[in-house]
Amino acid sequence: MIEGGLVVAFITTPRGKGKEIARSLLEKRLVACVNITSVESMYWWKGKIEDDNEDLLVVKTTMARVKELIEEVKRIHPYTVPEVVILPVVACLGDYCKWAREETNM
Repeated sequence: MIEGGLVVAFITTPRGKGKEIARSLLEKRLVACVNITSVESMYWWKGKIEDDNEDLLVVKTTMARVKELIEEVKRIHPYTVPEVVILPVVACLGDYCKWAREETNM
């Protein structure tokens, strides 16, 4: 395992919209991989607690692509305030890190 300069982003979308957003991010080479899962989300919004079924995107990309990733999500996402939470990858399998950098043109 080696350090890889990678990050993982968590992005929630309305149920059924995740695949469209994932494909757009992949086509623009902003990300190397996206996992999509269905989740139930509860959160505060405009003074009340909301309870929604959403898609959760688990996105792998490089730190160098984060700014562009956030800008693109804001541009194509239907939410007024989309969730985009980014965490650094401390270590990963060397071949995986290399693959992810290559797929995001880094």
